[in-house]
Amino acid sequence: MAIALSGDAKIYYEVHGAGPAVLFVHGSGGHHAAWWQQVAALSSSYTVITVDLRGFGNSRWEADHDARNFPGDIVAVLDAIADDGGPSRAVLVGQSIGAAAALRAALNRPDRASGVILGHSLGGLQHEELTALVKADRAVAEKLPVLDRLLTPEFRASRPDLAFLFRQMGTFNTAKMQDLRNLNSDGPTVQELASAPFPVMFLAGEKDAVLSPATVRRAGELLPSARVEVVADAPHSMYWETPALFNDAVASFLKDVATA
Repeated sequence: MAIALSGDAKIYYEVHGAGPAVLFVHGSGGHHAAWWQQVAALSSSYTVITVDLRGFGNSRWEADHDARNFPGDIVAVLDAIADDGGPSRAVLVGQSIGAAAALRAALNRPDRASGVILGHSLGGLQHEELTALVKADRAVAEKLPVLDRLLTPEFRASRPDLAFLFRQMGTFNTAKMQDLRNLNSDGPTVQELASAPFPVMFLAGEKDAVLSPATVRRAGELLPSARVEVVADAPHSMYWETPALFNDAVASFLKDVATA
């Protein structure tokens, strides 16, 4: 069991495989084990790092939660791995709420980031038009039961075992949704992200019920240097429901970063 110190918090992380590094940051209902299908697929070619942000999984945190600490948790893990002789940089992959933390960590410490993938999220970008679009998407999503926003009904019917496991993931966490209220308060401007010294990809699903593909494509128009990948037949939790599609998109980005 590996632990990195981030202020007073002990941040749990795991390292699997060898090669160029990729670090996965979970969403609000996940933790390090949510990435089991990515570890299995990618660790033969890459150093795959999974992390529990404070208040999630094995990173127990009983004090007041503030999501603005999450980027520091990620940097603490990256520093610990580098100090231990591991890779000094990684592509950061954030899922949903994890994307904002991953992006801010990369912007704060670009020496540790070789790229960023924003999975089903705009990473907290501060832009009046995009903020309005995200708000409108969320208003539509909130009319649905929570699970309908994350997994398709077809998947839940065909794989009740994985749908049950998905729901159980969140029971290991002490952080609640209200603890994430500050998550996007430190988001970058479009100009700041455009000048970032690392490549960025928006990864979205055509069936995402939380963030529409149209909103993601608009973000790509405002950031022409960013890569936009909208995957057909993929929902908000693509990494879980359609892992092969998610893994292929991530692997393609990793390969491009490694050969750049």
